[in-house]
Amino acid sequence: MLDSQRNTLRILIVDDHGLFRESLARLLAAEPDFQIMGHCGTIDEATGVLKDHQIDILLLDFDLGVHNCTEFVRSAVEGGFTGKILLVTAGVNASQAAELVRLGVVGIFLKHDLPALLTEAIRDVAGGKVWLDQKVLQSTVASVDANRAPTPLTARERQVLSHIFEGLTNKEIAERLGVSEGAVKASIQQLFSKTGVRTRSQLVRVALEQYKDLV
Repeated sequence: MLDSQRNTLRILIVDDHGLFRESLARLLAAEPDFQIMGHCGTIDEATGVLKDHQIDILLLDFDLGVHNCTEFVRSAVEGGFTGKILLVTAGVNASQAAELVRLGVVGIFLKHDLPALLTEAIRDVAGGKVWLDQKVLQSTVASVDANRAPTPLTARERQVLSHIFEGLTNKEIAERLGVSEGAVKASIQQLFSKTGVRTRSQLVRVALEQYKDLV
């Protein structure tokens, strides 16, 4: 969700650890395509910023003092927040991760990973990709119970869905499978139709519940 005029991503950081929050703000502010709109230590502060400013990327810690971020994510999405939410956390268990993905979080990044990976993750989720730490993804899939029988997929659709889980772009999937990018787009549209979703992140949420064997 790049600002077409300024070609920048407007970022809000929410983390109750002041040193980490301010250090992260300085680190990201050095990126030419990032604009730090604020860094908050509480849910109330963050809610105020979301009301007053357009935010493209919300970087959110899971533990926020006496609260966790789940209710904040739910209220932000229900309140009309249209940006991307990337969880940046020291750790989250499988059931918590699954719930956050269902609510609309499009990425889970662990704080022990390299800073360069975080800037990559931010740009990826801004571009419509899903960023899930592989250890978190595996444990999340193992904890999810399907609520209904999944719609059967073709072999090609299963291949494409598996590569979406890897975070590959349409072009990268096409190169991996040796087909045209148009063929990949067609398969993704079929996946959207079969699962009743309209976006890549929604597709991942449904697939976590229904196609665990592909992860």
